[in-house]
Amino acid sequence: MKKTLLMVGCGDIALRVAPLLQHRYRILGLCRKPENFSKLRAHAITPIIGDLDQPSSLSKLAGIAQAVLHLAPPPADGLKDPRTTHLLAALTRQPLFAKRRILPQRLIYISTSGVYGDCRGEWVSENHPLNPTNARAIRRVDAEMQVRQWGTRNNVPISILRVPGIYAADRLPLARLRQGTPVLSADEDSYTNHIHADDLARIICAALHHGKPGRIYNASDDSHLKMGDYFDLVADSFGLPRPPRIPRHQARDVISPSLLSFMNESRRLTNTRIKQELHINLLYPTVAAGIAHVAPCING
Repeated sequence: MKKTLLMVGCGDIALRVAPLLQHRYRILGLCRKPENFSKLRAHAITPIIGDLDQPSSLSKLAGIAQAVLHLAPPPADGLKDPRTTHLLAALTRQPLFAKRRILPQRLIYISTSGVYGDCRGEWVSENHPLNPTNARAIRRVDAEMQVRQWGTRNNVPISILRVPGIYAADRLPLARLRQGTPVLSADEDSYTNHIHADDLARIICAALHHGKPGRIYNASDDSHLKMGDYFDLVADSFGLPRPPRIPRHQARDVISPSLLSFMNESRRLTNTRIKQELHINLLYPTVAAGIAHVAPCING
């Protein structure tokens, strides 16, 4: 008999994960919009109506799944993640008509490498101290702490994936390049990290099956590009002009605060752990390899 997997956050990555797991799991997907049910069903995901911002809508989650994949992001403001609070509370409740609580046997949380903050271009392993420098990353640290404490308190094995910039054929900065959005000059540029969406889906599956309890994993590829070099690579691959380079002191006047926040953080993620412990062999070990795969499809 198949085990049941609950997906919380049924966006692009969840839809890439589902086909990889449907032979082993009955997959449920928490969804707050009924108009999206047909899309989930098309990916062999059975939708369950519920909204992480409305705790009263989550009562059906208690005891329904042996494994939970938590992909939902925190809210867009504040320094805490109440959505994770609401989810964990729902999973902890005793199901109606049950004599005891029925907790998941495993939970995977998808976090972000932004929790490390600016590391000045250093190599960053999973043991690197956390130093979130913006509210978005602070909310992720709060979610990680909640998940880890909940797993310890309830004796549920949890694993956390810290994910950098995700790219795919439909997740490239082509619009920014066409708009001529500038990047930092080479001598002031920051290192950035990437993972192809299909490789992330495979890493998630591997963590579900091989992740060690309480373990953190950097879900990154082998690249260690600076951001301007990444934009140049994409531009060259799609026949677009390379972005103009500007010094950092001019950036705040012409670059959006959201993009500038990424440019202000420089780090190079190590990925030894996903290879050794999760047995991952990347489909696209570098951004160059991934873009070389998708470019003909888009250019054609």
